[in-house]
Amino acid sequence: QVQVVESGGGLVQPGGSLRLSCAASGSRFSINAMSWYRQCPGKERELVARMNIAGGFTNYAGSAKGRFTISTGNAGNTVFLQMTNLKPEDTAVYYCNTETTRTVYWGQGTQVIVSS
Repeated sequence: QVQVVESGGGLVQPGGSLRLSCAASGSRFSINAMSWYRQCPGKERELVARMNIAGGFTNYAGSAKGRFTISTGNAGNTVFLQMTNLKPEDTAVYYCNTETTRTVYWGQGTQVIVSS
């Protein structure tokens, strides 16, 4: 049974920072990439940042460039999202997505609220 677990969400003031973590476990197949998506209130889920595990290549949504940084742990089954200069429009549920050679797994999400 594959588990994808996110953590690190919470309430933060505008201009503040948060670091999200995601750990994937139980997969028999290699992990190709890990990504962060978010779903803002009333909107569809959207990609925030993606990292190719083997090559380390990354890509970011325009709204994340320059403020968010995706990185992985040494084991290749963890991914982090360092978020800085947070804005109220970053308020969302953030989901971790894990792409293996066979299928894709999602976590349950972690809530981020940016408010004064």
